[in-house]
Amino acid sequence: MNKQAITIVGTLLGAALVGGITASIVVDKHNTQPSAIEVGTGSLVEQNSSSLNHFTSYAKEKYPDLTYAAENAVQAVVNIEVTKTIQGQTTIDPFFQFFGIPQGYGAPSTREAKAGGSGVLITADGYIVTNNHVVESANTLKVKLYDGRSFEAKIIGTDPTTDVALLKIEGTEFPFLKFGSSDALRLGEWVLAIGSPFDLQSTITAGIVSAKARNLGAIPSQYSIESFIQTDAAVNPGNSGGALVNTAGELVGINTLIQSQTGSYIGYSFAVPSSIVQKVVVDLKEYGIVQRALLGISYQEINAEFLEAYGKEYGISEIGGAYVAEVQESGAAADAGIRKGDIITEIDGTAIGAKARIGEIIATKRPGEKVKISIKREGQVKHFEVTLRNKAGKTDPVSKQDLASLQSLGGAFEDVSRRTAQNLGIRGGVKVTQVHEGGFLDKARVRPGFVITHLNEVAVGSVEEMESLLQSGKMGEKITSVDGIYPSTGRSASYSLVE
Repeated sequence: MNKQAITIVGTLLGAALVGGITASIVVDKHNTQPSAIEVGTGSLVEQNSSSLNHFTSYAKEKYPDLTYAAENAVQAVVNIEVTKTIQGQTTIDPFFQFFGIPQGYGAPSTREAKAGGSGVLITADGYIVTNNHVVESANTLKVKLYDGRSFEAKIIGTDPTTDVALLKIEGTEFPFLKFGSSDALRLGEWVLAIGSPFDLQSTITAGIVSAKARNLGAIPSQYSIESFIQTDAAVNPGNSGGALVNTAGELVGINTLIQSQTGSYIGYSFAVPSSIVQKVVVDLKEYGIVQRALLGISYQEINAEFLEAYGKEYGISEIGGAYVAEVQESGAAADAGIRKGDIITEIDGTAIGAKARIGEIIATKRPGEKVKISIKREGQVKHFEVTLRNKAGKTDPVSKQDLASLQSLGGAFEDVSRRTAQNLGIRGGVKVTQVHEGGFLDKARVRPGFVITHLNEVAVGSVEEMESLLQSGKMGEKITSVDGIYPSTGRSASYSLVE
């Protein structure tokens, strides 16, 4: 049996954009089968009330009409063509590779590739929201509107933790979508997915809201925030960044990924809710980066599995809420008085029933904002007011300049696993998973896989610790030295730039 895979649906890499696949689905909107039909009219007739089966006549005004939402919303959904440079591999000399020296035969080869995605105009002056994975590493961005006009777009900001990006095209009086409330969506409510699957621009599919607050572990970030709207509207590669709209034609989500065994749609699609998208967009416009608020805890959803594994041990017998498994020392929750073992039942009056729900609520907040949290402790309900903070433990907004040192490193990072740390004899570290051209790591010839243990001679044990130190300014104005180890060889290395 094939393992079910989660597929990001935004990009089709290749020499050119791909097109030419269509599909049609016949949907029975009425979950009934009439036992009597008037010949020639096709209308349902009401049978005698004494009959065992009772059917009512079809009343058009009682059923949703999706044409208004479709014909209006489609005008604000755009096609995004992305041009990227793909780095080819070089032939590595095994002698140098054995000693961990980044050398190789021949010059690196590069080629240009194109990718396709979708986006949504959200203002009349040309702001467009899409997915981060659609525009990541883009050299150029071309936006094609519903009316056929094309524009060059620039990136205003991106947020990998929610997979949201904000673009801008120059102009006025563009058609745009207003945000609707994703919180108000009901299970079974009709929604439309609009985008450019397989480069078929302005494709509209319909479905219902199948579930809310889905956490799939699909976004590759330590601080990823997932609370997806699940629908059965058909979504395929190229739909990423497109609109999920309600019957009023309001934007309630950004289509992001599918769950599939084949890489194409088989019944499930997922969208970032508008409650998260709106907050990210405002931050990117105002600050250029997202102001991420943290509660300072780790927690577990109290569901049937939790009760089976820990219910007896922790004395918990009811499903609902979130168990506080760990409280960060001197974090927002700790300073407010929340302890390990508490059960969070409400945040700002919203009942907590799923793990992702806490993430979604906090994702709409900024550092410095206060939230009211209700908890159960030893059978009693207690209330706390918590002032949220950022990764550096501050309540002030973070500017782009605060992140300049992290960006200057030029790479992607993840925490070292506990087993790797034990094998290397270190307390922790930050693994370099990617090296970006032009950054410190690239200039110093650091290779992916390198584990950073010190920056500017200051020890770092995790990505969170590294980011906090960089934002706090304790490492100085810029990074001048990086120390660490290559796990594959056990070779320690120290890199520095002399200017």
